[in-house]
Amino acid sequence: MSEMDRSALIGALPYARRFARALTGSQARGDALVAEALRGELEAPEGAREGRLQGRLVLYRAICRISGGSPRGVDGRGDGLSRPQRMLLLLTSLEELEPAQAALALGIPVEEAIAHVEAARGHLRAGAVARVLIIEDEPIIALDLQQLVEAAGHEVVGIAASEDEAVAIAAAERPTLVLADVNLGAGGDGTSAVARIMRTQRAPVIFVTAYPERLLTGQDLEPAFIITKPFEPTTLAIATYQAVTRGVHLDPV
Repeated sequence: MSEMDRSALIGALPYARRFARALTGSQARGDALVAEALRGELEAPEGAREGRLQGRLVLYRAICRISGGSPRGVDGRGDGLSRPQRMLLLLTSLEELEPAQAALALGIPVEEAIAHVEAARGHLRAGAVARVLIIEDEPIIALDLQQLVEAAGHEVVGIAASEDEAVAIAAAERPTLVLADVNLGAGGDGTSAVARIMRTQRAPVIFVTAYPERLLTGQDLEPAFIITKPFEPTTLAIATYQAVTRGVHLDPV
């Protein structure tokens, strides 16, 4: 492996870990999947050009192969999605790949990838309904998130602008999904708020941040779901669907 290739893979690791964690619904299982991919044979998908996405496509391809992302793969979650459909939803939403790039990761024709994505999005509304706590200190952004969450079919049980408020609402409402910003300004830190909530209850958590790499350092407790700001409404809908159907949890600390 050339030095350039090695550098590309190192730069791609946070994104590969985010994808693997979202796919498996677990920090530990996702990181183990990435480790297995790194131990195996890595090669760029045929047709992938050199550049900033090459390292990511190499790792995405290895993760999909290990996870059984063949067109006939069955996910086994009982929500109507096949493995390729779930993978392609995440690759085109959370990882923000073009359909042609996502198709390279799975090794299928782009037309087939597009069909999988369209079919998978048709299942989004059929996902389990969540009771959502939003942790966001900017009122306008919080209201936008509430509108998006409710448009995806979920119920917002509270909006918190600070750590203390988030902990209090969580204790009273027992949300089944937490959507948290990282920087709460004078109100504290979103990761700290989540850590405090997880001491007494368990719920899937989605973090929203402009700097996802800061949450994927390989140290301490890290989230399985991260949405990068700015994001499209469909990205949030898919992330909430995946978190609820996968039952993603942060372990109590």
